Amino acid sequence: DLDSDTYWIDEEVLDLVQLRPRVSHKGNYGHACLMVGSQGKVGAAILASLACLRTGTGLLTTQVPACGYNIMQISVPEAICEVDESKYHISKLFDLDPFTAVGFGPGVGTSAATTKLLSDLLKSCKVPMVIDADGLNILSENREMLDALPANTILTPHVGEFRRLVGSFEDTAERHAKLQAFSKQYNCIVVLKDAYSVISSPEGELYFNSSGNQGMATAGSGDVLTGMITSLLSQGYDALKAAMIGVYFHGEAGDRAAKKRGHHALIASDIIEFIELRSKA
Repeated sequence: DLDSDTYWIDEEVLDLVQLRPRVSHKGNYGHACLMVGSQGKVGAAILASLACLRTGTGLLTTQVPACGYNIMQISVPEAICEVDESKYHISKLFDLDPFTAVGFGPGVGTSAATTKLLSDLLKSCKVPMVIDADGLNILSENREMLDALPANTILTPHVGEFRRLVGSFEDTAERHAKLQAFSKQYNCIVVLKDAYSVISSPEGELYFNSSGNQGMATAGSGDVLTGMITSLLSQGYDALKAAMIGVYFHGEAGDRAAKKRGHHALIASDIIEFIELRSKA
């Protein structure tokens, strides 16, 4: 009952998950677009794509460089594969009209062509967006792009990527203060990934997540989260709810995976295996 700008995310987040009517079809659940991968990092595209589909998007189109086409078609047959004209990285902005949400960044690298692609995307995108990984590194190296972020864009940095965006901080109190200030300044939502991930809103609220475990400190875990949040946005959840639902169920899937695999053996693919989006009803 007390006024606070700090909240705790637990099972109550299940109240935010929408039930699916018996009479429905894939067109009712959105069309997500993932712009992901580069030579040597097509795995990030696969992880994000599988997680996006597991979280319930009706359709998924994944844009990959030409070098990723065969492995994407084999690894994620449910995804539509949009092949970039560049062999080694994504560089071309395709027509965005079919999509209800866009996820950008896992494994894309920071080439000049990919940097220009992100710049063009920020100017053109009219649907909700998630930016992760190398997308965040591009933003930190081209800070003028931050002013072009569409309102309520979701950024998903780990602590190192966040430091590159905002500069150094001495402790978690200063880190969270900078997190609040950054979200307010750029009118965006930030998911700061850590042992207890925290989500900041443009209004200055902080939401700390209760699910997850140390086994999730593994390569590709963030790519899975990007796919999950993009999926939720594509289905029509508003940005803050998509971030909260995605973060909680990502951690919960990791907790299920850890019970089977243990903390040491857990890998990102295990998290996808145990995604179980559900509501209380």
